[in-house]
Amino acid sequence: ALRGGRGPCWPRSGGTRGGAAMDLFGDLRRMNKRQLYYQVLNFAMIVSSALMIWKGLIVVTGSESPIVVVLSGSMEPAFHRGDLLFLTNFHDDPIRAGEIVVFKVEGRDIPIVHRVIKVHEKGNGNIKFLTKGDNNEVDDRGLYKEGQNWLEKKDVVGRARGFLPYVGMVTIIMNDYPKFKYALLAVMGAYVLLKRES
Repeated sequence: ALRGGRGPCWPRSGGTRGGAAMDLFGDLRRMNKRQLYYQVLNFAMIVSSALMIWKGLIVVTGSESPIVVVLSGSMEPAFHRGDLLFLTNFHDDPIRAGEIVVFKVEGRDIPIVHRVIKVHEKGNGNIKFLTKGDNNEVDDRGLYKEGQNWLEKKDVVGRARGFLPYVGMVTIIMNDYPKFKYALLAVMGAYVLLKRES
């Protein structure tokens, strides 16, 4: 999405962090107001485009989180830590044993990716089901909220329809090392702000 141009200037003198910061501020000072407004607008357009794509995926897939990263090894060998999952969540599709679902549990912030192992379907169409990680010894009743033995459709964030292996490791690294995340965001922001049209 970014065309030509050059990125931020790297340190020319001594290679120190202070030198890099001085070069960055020097570049910003050399820009006239019109150039600066243009670069800020360009950055805002990139961010809003990403948000629009995300919202579009939510509508198309029916899932509040159409793309998630596997954070643990509980689903190995089907999925490994760092795999990127693509989800759909169409409410008309019945949940069946053997499906891999992503679900939320009350009291836990992070959704869980596990396989449905048992389904109870009542005459009125209500479905309750039990999940388990492929790599776990026991089912997930110990993960559910106290007194809860089954999940319902309302607990489901989505169902796995495809994946890309290990692509999500960047997300895991950024969560494990917040300083790396902020440094990466700062570099990306500086690149967009200081990029010149060739």
